[in-house]
Amino acid sequence: MNVTVDLSPAPLAGCPKSMHYGPCGGVSLDGTCEVAPTPCVFLDLKTVTWPAPKETAVPAPDHNFPTGRTAAAAEVIAITAARPLIVTGLPAAPMNSDSLARCADILRGSVDVVLSGDSGRARVQFPPSYRAELIRNNGLRAWLGVNCRDRNRVALEGELLALADAGVAGVHCVTGDHTDLGDRPDAKPVFDLEGIQVVPRAREAGLLVSVAESPSSPPLNRRAARLVEKVHAGAQFCFPQYSGGAGETERYINEVRAAGADIPFIAGVPVVIDRVGAELLASFAAAILPPGFIEGILDATDPFEAGIRASVKFATELLAIDGVAGIAAAGGARIGQELLFAEALARIGAELGGGTAVAR
Repeated sequence: MNVTVDLSPAPLAGCPKSMHYGPCGGVSLDGTCEVAPTPCVFLDLKTVTWPAPKETAVPAPDHNFPTGRTAAAAEVIAITAARPLIVTGLPAAPMNSDSLARCADILRGSVDVVLSGDSGRARVQFPPSYRAELIRNNGLRAWLGVNCRDRNRVALEGELLALADAGVAGVHCVTGDHTDLGDRPDAKPVFDLEGIQVVPRAREAGLLVSVAESPSSPPLNRRAARLVEKVHAGAQFCFPQYSGGAGETERYINEVRAAGADIPFIAGVPVVIDRVGAELLASFAAAILPPGFIEGILDATDPFEAGIRASVKFATELLAIDGVAGIAAAGGARIGQELLFAEALARIGAELGGGTAVAR
C-alpha cells in the first residue's frame, strides 16, 4: 500500500483521541467530551479542511463508484442503482462462530448486506477480516467496521488489504469510542489515525468506503461541513447517527448538499424489541430517536411485533427522502437473545424488499 498523501497533521491538544479533524461523533448533547465532563476542545474551532493536494489526492468521489476488487461491492452498487439497499446489523455473540452462522441462516435471503462493526458491550472481537470471511462463508455480503482505537496505522493498512482480499462489500471507517467506554477500560487506546485518515487508505485498497456522522451532536452548525471534508477524503456513503424523525434526516441531507457534497445516505433505523435494547440505544452519545418510538414499543402488548412494525414504518418514511439510498436496521440484542433479534431484523429486511435479486 503506497500512501502518497500526508495524513499525519498534529493532533489538537486536549483531545483524548488525538484527533486533528474533530470533533468526533461522541460529543454529548451538552457539548462535553465522551471521556470526561469537560467541553469538547473542537467546539469553538473552525472545521478543519481535508488538505490533500490535487496531484496526490484520491479520486474525487461521485456516483460512478469503482467496483474495486470485490464482486460484493459491484453487487451493492447494482442494488443501489435499482432500489434501496437494505442493511442490517449482525447480532451474533462476540467470538462465537456458531452464533454467527445461526444468525446468518436467519438473515440470509432477507437482507442485502450485514454491517459488522464495533461493539460497546464486547470490545474483544474477532478481527474484521476474519469476521468478513465467516460472514461470506455463511452466504451473506459483509460491510465491516474498522476503528482506530485498537490498531496503529500499519495494522490498519494490513486489515484493509485483508478485507479487500476477503471480498467485503464495503468498509465503514470510524475513529471509534475511547477505551474508557465499554467493557475494557484497562486497554491502552491507540488512535494513531482517525476515521477520515483511514478513508483514502481504504479507497487505495480498492474498497467501497462509508463513514459515520452525528447530525445531532454539537456543534450542530458544523456537522454538515465535517461530512463534506470526509467526502473530500474519499467517502462514498454516509451512515448517519440517529437524529430524530425523518424530517430531521431530510434537513441534514439538505444541509450537506448546500455545503457542497452529494453523498448517498444509508439512514439508521433503530430496532427495539425489549427494554434492554431500549436502554442500550439510549446510551449512544447524541442519538435521538423519533418521538414516542420507544414508548410505543415498550407499552405494547407484544413489544416484539410492535418493534418490527415501528422499524418498518420509520424505514419507509426515511426511504421516501431524496438522497436516502438505503437503510441500516440495527439495535441492541439482549445477551442470549441473538437469534430472536436476528428474526426481527430478517422480518424487517424482508418487508422492505431486502435480499431480492437485481438484474445486472
